[in-house]
Amino acid sequence: MTTLRQLRFLVALDETQNFSRASELCNVTQSTLSTGLKEMEERLGVQVAERTKHNVMMTPVGRELAERARGILSEVQDFEDRAERENSAGTSSIRLGTIPTVGPYLMPRAMPLLRQRLPDTKFYLREELTDQLVEGLIDGRLDLLLLALPHPLPPQIETEALFSDGYYLATPADHPLGNRDKVGADDLVDRHLLLLEKGHCLQRHALSSFSGINLDEDESFSATSLSTLVAMVEEDLGITLLPKLAVDAGISKTHHLHLGNVEGAIPRDVALAWRKSSPNADTYRDVASCLKTAREQLAAS
Repeated sequence: MTTLRQLRFLVALDETQNFSRASELCNVTQSTLSTGLKEMEERLGVQVAERTKHNVMMTPVGRELAERARGILSEVQDFEDRAERENSAGTSSIRLGTIPTVGPYLMPRAMPLLRQRLPDTKFYLREELTDQLVEGLIDGRLDLLLLALPHPLPPQIETEALFSDGYYLATPADHPLGNRDKVGADDLVDRHLLLLEKGHCLQRHALSSFSGINLDEDESFSATSLSTLVAMVEEDLGITLLPKLAVDAGISKTHHLHLGNVEGAIPRDVALAWRKSSPNADTYRDVASCLKTAREQLAAS
């Protein structure tokens, strides 16, 4: 019979496309992982991956089985979570994944509220890009996600909206738009924006923030964090859109730049997400309530 361990090996290989990295992810030796997958292939009578000295490529059936394995592993995780809740007399843990453009600005204000609301719950935070977070939720590595929508999500994921997050246009103080309290779509036409590198959902959200208007990206530079974008704008290297959440949390307080309210922009929607099969939905809604309160506090501070 195929074991859960072999399913984890299969998912890890599908995610990494590399035996060495997959074995590290599963905390086993490469030989153990390779042997486990070979035994599974022999038992099932199919080949899940094409192997060469330098490359690994999943076969079509291997990709399909890996996707099915993710679903099985998430169900097993929920099964174990339910037993843990029954056995732990109120003590539990939540593995919360968050995107880099939300978590660092919201969670410091939210954690005291969460500790007060859920005193027996330990929170473990993980910061990753959205696609990695979604994979982690589906395969059971994570319990909750703090992310920004719109973003395509599998049908087995449930979401609860937390708040809408608009934008400020950040410019150098002496920029032609540096004396404007409000800017609109027309002000941004033919202007190139400094943005986060591809993979960050904010990069896509910013470029599509105005319906029917294509904003242009300054492709000479891509940042890995909002803090880097702020520093680049301060040095007069360009302009950018900053989420209001990050501004309210103080990302620009020590920098000399101008912030103009962006009117008519389509905001991103920050949401909490979990597996529909999870037995902890009521607890997750308590978490959502604390996150909403934290955002309100930031806006009022």
